[in-house]
Amino acid sequence: MTAIDFTPLFRSAIGFDRLATALESAYRSEAGGYPPYNIEVIGTDRYRISMAVAGFSEKELDIQVKESILTVSGSHKDEEKGKEHRFLYRGIATRNFERQFQLADYVKVVDARLEDGLLHVDLVREIPEAMKPRKIEIRSDVGSLLEAKAEKAA
Repeated sequence: MTAIDFTPLFRSAIGFDRLATALESAYRSEAGGYPPYNIEVIGTDRYRISMAVAGFSEKELDIQVKESILTVSGSHKDEEKGKEHRFLYRGIATRNFERQFQLADYVKVVDARLEDGLLHVDLVREIPEAMKPRKIEIRSDVGSLLEAKAEKAA
């Protein structure tokens, strides 16, 4: 396995330690899997994860967010296992699953619904006002900022 060196990233980026960790874990994780899913961009700062969960009811699905990790899991109840079924062909997967998604800062789950065998999880990024870009005034060596504003007003 080839290791990825993130040193060039850290030369110009400050505070992105979690990004490097997320990239390394994504590199190590397996692609594909069950159940299949899509991640869509719905609009500015709005996203949707759609998972194919045919055969699962709302009661058999669980969605949790803990420490910026969204976990979607599905498990069939034990009462189904007690029933004896005879299949000529079994092409519909009915196994339990757990899938995790790393959420960026300020991304929140706002809705989840089961529709036509698809689980839709809607997400939105809400950046606090304190984190949004703001204009920084540049002052000269002449006096303090308050004096400079008073002179401009006069």
